[in-house]
Amino acid sequence: MPDEPGTGNDSGVYEFTLDELDADERIDQVLAAYCPDLSRTHIQKLIRDGKLTVNGKVCDVPRLKFPAGAVARLTDSLPSVPDRAEGEDIPLDVIYEDDVLLVINKPAGMVVHPAAGNWHGTVVNAVLGREPGLDDEDFDAMRPGIVHRLDKDTSGALIIAKTPKALRKLAKSFADRDVQKTYLAIVHGWPSPDVNVVNAPIMRHPDHKRMAIARSGQGREAVTTWKVIRKGVWDGRKVAVMEMHPHTGRTHQIRVHLSYKDYPIVGDKLYNRGRSSPAPRQMLHARRISFPHPVTGERMMVEAPIPDDFLAIIQAFQEA
Repeated sequence: MPDEPGTGNDSGVYEFTLDELDADERIDQVLAAYCPDLSRTHIQKLIRDGKLTVNGKVCDVPRLKFPAGAVARLTDSLPSVPDRAEGEDIPLDVIYEDDVLLVINKPAGMVVHPAAGNWHGTVVNAVLGREPGLDDEDFDAMRPGIVHRLDKDTSGALIIAKTPKALRKLAKSFADRDVQKTYLAIVHGWPSPDVNVVNAPIMRHPDHKRMAIARSGQGREAVTTWKVIRKGVWDGRKVAVMEMHPHTGRTHQIRVHLSYKDYPIVGDKLYNRGRSSPAPRQMLHARRISFPHPVTGERMMVEAPIPDDFLAIIQAFQEA
């Protein structure tokens, strides 16, 4: 499925080799980049509890730095794993609803479904609290109604199916590439040309909980179109607002393609660790989604309002 946040394995263990960029950062900051499904506060607690080893030795000081090539292993002290996702009283920003589907404006910082490190407080928990009928044996116990996903720190339009039949129909629309998605991104630099197509296959990075441009003959097809909306200067650096159209649905596709072209998303700690910024999160927003209704076949188009943190940066632009 598209846009899946990185997670640890089923035992809650995260292991990776530090690269040259990691050598300049505190270990808790590095872990926050590689383990986006864990909060920074939780990571720091795990470190202080002795749950981190570097090159086989326990490290219990979050601020320490380590050289490139060091092997870090973090073990999450997981509670007992529930058999099914549970409903919780969490408000949702609903932008469209009918008898068979729901479209919400997912806030940044919210994980889509329960997984290691995030068994509660997810979109699924909120949806089950609102729609207890989704606790149906025909749905996945941990992902009822989930058709597609957005990264934890990506905001915007997210579709949830209310019935198993709607889920199957919507999943087929995604598989047939009959769903059009429009994202807004704020990126470092002034991209050129203003309209461009990035066609670069994507694969999972061999050492890290992230994706990468594939080596020749490897990876899966990934195609993204961009359009520059506005260029300017923010916080003393060149930035641009981009309209992004992913034509395929690879994990982290937009983030990887923009980083590959050297226009990484402002605030993206995983694919932009060489450039700091005061952005509160990765500035990527799922602005619009168009799809055939799973019952009527009518073409739907739903738009998610631009969030305040995104608008604040745009409004602070000094025009180029």
